Amino acid sequence: MKKVELNIIALANSESSKGNFALILEEQKGYRRLPIIIGSFEAQAIAVSLEKMQPNRPQTHDLFKNTLDQSDISISEVLISDMVNGIFHATLIGKKADGSPLEVDARSSDAIALAIRFGCPIFTTEQIMDKAGVVLESPSKAFTNKRGKLSDYSLEELEQLLLQVLAKEDYESATKIRDAIRGKR
Repeated sequence: MKKVELNIIALANSESSKGNFALILEEQKGYRRLPIIIGSFEAQAIAVSLEKMQPNRPQTHDLFKNTLDQSDISISEVLISDMVNGIFHATLIGKKADGSPLEVDARSSDAIALAIRFGCPIFTTEQIMDKAGVVLESPSKAFTNKRGKLSDYSLEELEQLLLQVLAKEDYESATKIRDAIRGKR
């Protein structure tokens, strides 16, 4: 099974499913996107973590992560492993306290909310990308939220990323991106 690494690129109101949200994932090394329709509570759990908000009390996904941390259980990746009747299934992959492997079945939205909190990669399979992925009509306009070093980004991607972090008022990240842009010029 060939895995495809995905990055979250958007979370927006769903046009096709009123009252729900579209979570858009894009393959890290390509131009295909995987849209997943999720509920409003799941979207909120993802948005809170993406925006690095600090609620007064732990939310459900924070509580679950804290419990796993206290139990010395780690999550190393999330795999969107199947699609049955249009519903995505995911697997949390990690290690138990004794070092043995851990695989837990999860809803894709919950798995992604935890992946953000654990800072681990999100994967799917080629089969799912072939079945449910969307190929961009104009790949040259694609922007990928890559993970890794800023030096891996093109100048255009860095400039777009800078605009995104400035809009979020994340000035610490903006400074790092500005320095990476200077290094490219």
